[in-house]
Amino acid sequence: MTTRTHQLSNGFRIVTEDMPGLASASIGIWVGAGARHEASDQNGIAHFLEHMAFKGTKRRSALEIAEAIEDVGGYINAYTSREVTAYYARVLQNDVPLALDVLADILLNPVFDQTEIETERGVILQEIGQALDTPDDVIFDWLQEQAYPEQPLGRTILGPSERVSAFGREDLSRFIGQHYGPEQMILSAAGAVDHDAIVRLAEELFGDLGRRQQLEADTAQFSGGEIRQTKTLEQAHFALAFESPGYRDPNIYTAQIYASALGGGMSSRLFQEIREHRGLCYTIFAQAGAYADTGMTTIYAGTASDQIADLATITVDEMKRAADDMSEAEVARARVQMKAGLLMGLESPSNRAERLARLVQIWDRVPALDETVAMIDAVTVADVRAYAEHIAGTAPMAMALYGPVDHAPSRATLQERRAA
Repeated sequence: MTTRTHQLSNGFRIVTEDMPGLASASIGIWVGAGARHEASDQNGIAHFLEHMAFKGTKRRSALEIAEAIEDVGGYINAYTSREVTAYYARVLQNDVPLALDVLADILLNPVFDQTEIETERGVILQEIGQALDTPDDVIFDWLQEQAYPEQPLGRTILGPSERVSAFGREDLSRFIGQHYGPEQMILSAAGAVDHDAIVRLAEELFGDLGRRQQLEADTAQFSGGEIRQTKTLEQAHFALAFESPGYRDPNIYTAQIYASALGGGMSSRLFQEIREHRGLCYTIFAQAGAYADTGMTTIYAGTASDQIADLATITVDEMKRAADDMSEAEVARARVQMKAGLLMGLESPSNRAERLARLVQIWDRVPALDETVAMIDAVTVADVRAYAEHIAGTAPMAMALYGPVDHAPSRATLQERRAA
């Protein structure tokens, strides 16, 4: 497999990887503009814009956009995160030029028809309502807000209903003007792709885009706090977050191995102790996520209202115990799980294209796979124990509780237990 990169004179970046033996390709545009790049009065507009991209251009109606891809057996989609908005398609090899043409069209030529804006506004308001009705979705938005209060990184991706209800055509165009310059875009393709042909097409489609001033996102400051929303539900939902490394910090691999060993699978400590041995929950997990300048190690579980106190305190106890006796076998298992997950994911051209785009966004290059594997293998038991001690002791903590949570301990109580 061959990874190749190119940059147009206006800063537009291209990365491709040919995967011999495949008859299809995944191709997309990753734009470095997500929820954390919004001003407070723009919260939700990056996601609104993602929806509107498929609602018509100067060349194609919304139906023609869908038909152009589906008539050749492909699919097209998009997503918005806190740091990126991605527009991507999966097609057969001969249809890569068509897919790139459609992607360029929706990015460069949207019409933002007022009727379509109103229709999609209704769709997004329904999406917000659905999220608010899904406890194990909304609790993570609340946890994010507690971790990064009064900051763009702490706001929801969907935005509040009152903001979404007010966005108009000028707001969408303004956000594009601020954040959709060629320097913020990465074209990534993997599978049955011809790098030189894609570069030529990209030059034709994106080469005339003018450079523009890039607006940097505010530096994130993890704070930590507590939100507790009591509601009559079947389960009490419990989530913790701790400040952890950003994705440019080499300690990110230590954080990810720690999270895997603590709560990343059926053999993990939290799963074995809290679910298997004590039967306190059905779902419990830990994970380490990262942003450009910060990260969050999170723990989530759902349990019965009369068991939330036990679950919360045992979770803290398991975190403390990990700092004392995390074993070589556990760390080795977590390392293998990380490497296996990475390698299995690379068998998919869609996953590979996304990984290429993210690596170029982070490092402006594609590190060799062996380089990543070496950094995972370099994490020692001592590293993980030291990180566990930090998380269990002095790392800032945020907490979110939702449902019948009257019996849940407070954040202050759990802080005291961490310090004991």
